[in-house]
Amino acid sequence: MKKLLCAFLFVIVVAGASFAFDLNNPPVVKISGGQLMGFMNGKTFTFLGIPYAQAKRFEPPQKVPAWDGVKSAQSYGPICPIQNQTEVGADEFVWPHRYWVQNENCMNLNVWTQSINEGDKKPVIVFFHGGGYRNGSSIESAAYDGKNLSEYGDVVVVTVNHRLNILGFLDLSRFGEKYKDTANIGMQDLVASLKWIQENIKYFGGDPANVTIFGQSGGGGKVNNLMRMPSAKGTFHKAAALSSSYGLITKELNDKIVKGTLEKLGLKDVSELETYDYYNMMNAAQAVCSELGTNWTPEADGVIIQEKLCAWADEIPFIGSTVFSEFNYNWRVAGPGKNTWTDDEAMKNLKDKYGDKAEGIAEEFRKVFPGRKLADAYFYYGAAPVSSTIYYICRRGLEETVLAEKTATAKAPVFEYLFDYEVPVNGGVLSFHCSDLIYIFHNVDIPVVSIATAGDDDAHKMQDVTADAFLAFMRTGNPSTEKLEWKPYTPAEKNIMIFSRESKCRILGDEKLYTLMDDAVNKK
Repeated sequence: MKKLLCAFLFVIVVAGASFAFDLNNPPVVKISGGQLMGFMNGKTFTFLGIPYAQAKRFEPPQKVPAWDGVKSAQSYGPICPIQNQTEVGADEFVWPHRYWVQNENCMNLNVWTQSINEGDKKPVIVFFHGGGYRNGSSIESAAYDGKNLSEYGDVVVVTVNHRLNILGFLDLSRFGEKYKDTANIGMQDLVASLKWIQENIKYFGGDPANVTIFGQSGGGGKVNNLMRMPSAKGTFHKAAALSSSYGLITKELNDKIVKGTLEKLGLKDVSELETYDYYNMMNAAQAVCSELGTNWTPEADGVIIQEKLCAWADEIPFIGSTVFSEFNYNWRVAGPGKNTWTDDEAMKNLKDKYGDKAEGIAEEFRKVFPGRKLADAYFYYGAAPVSSTIYYICRRGLEETVLAEKTATAKAPVFEYLFDYEVPVNGGVLSFHCSDLIYIFHNVDIPVVSIATAGDDDAHKMQDVTADAFLAFMRTGNPSTEKLEWKPYTPAEKNIMIFSRESKCRILGDEKLYTLMDDAVNKK
């Protein structure tokens, strides 16, 4: 019993006095708005569901009023409402999801830290979840839990919820003076969360002068767009956009969504949307988006979000990335696993997919990835447009859009990586959209996640290598470590870190391979 008690006991020294915290004696911090009570998870101070802003429907975020007493921060807060889901995703085994209570009052964040000493000034990393701008949450995956990364790197980890879909990205500003500040409300929420961090993260042992933001998929798109927002200046100092989305819509297209939604609902005035049932409203708006060939996307309104990167973004060190297969998931192929394919079978499949370009693709793939199974060539590339206004980027797309734009004026280093770690599950699962987050968050040992990664020695080595690089980037703006040099990416020298069983920074030289694949796909 004594050993068990010690396992849950953590002692912190503040201003010369010792305070013991455990599950029976939870930590309380005083922030700008009042007191928060968290809990100890092992030695990690954990504060969940902290409100960073509040707002009524279609209103920009406002500061949370101060409160009396001690507010509980011991459970996750509500997530943004999304359309009802009726099917289990095909990726559920390899990327298990978590669903939660939904509420329009969803502007809350979570903090994991190793200290609540205001003077410690630990690096802070802030994660924006994926799901496009339509779905998702800060707890959608167990892999988003920040405890292990906080413990491993002795850093402060923050994850954020904000308004999505019609609640976060329907601009009503052309429909009345009352709605003049409604453009990109979901992105305004993220700026509000970063301003909250600037004001309060010191109370969780964090350094407001050393904040790194990163996001994956739609979260990567959020990172890209925060660098277009004048209001975000000074709220973060390094950024990483992983397998990110890219694209903005026009005010004209947004107005068509508004008018189409009103028509489908039989409404005459936008004010009626303020109290309309969310699910009916969302279903109607989503149908309009589909008819217009678009999806929920921030708008280049010229005030909240600019078309081009802000000048101050030139000073932000940046990482852009993709994974080996992105959306070209190898578990979608019927029949035996791809590792059972002979080269003849692999070539037949490549011909079915790429026609007369298959031979050239196979030859070029062997040059780019020497010694690799030819079957893997079938699953390389794999990203595709989501709509006419937003898409997720494969390696070529990343370099031709985000990296080209960033390096054109950058005054800070830019880095690129390709995550290429095959998991020994179901006959071999190639790196897919989202999978790198498991290793960055150092979460291989979370039970539901370890099943999908095999949880073996290789998986643990992979999480150390990737997490170490991110932690180095957080601290210095340079992701190189003592064990692994990572050179910057430039248009003239396209260095890329390949995270794999034998990670290495090199020039991949897959331009011709992509051209052959593009030509074959477009020809079809």
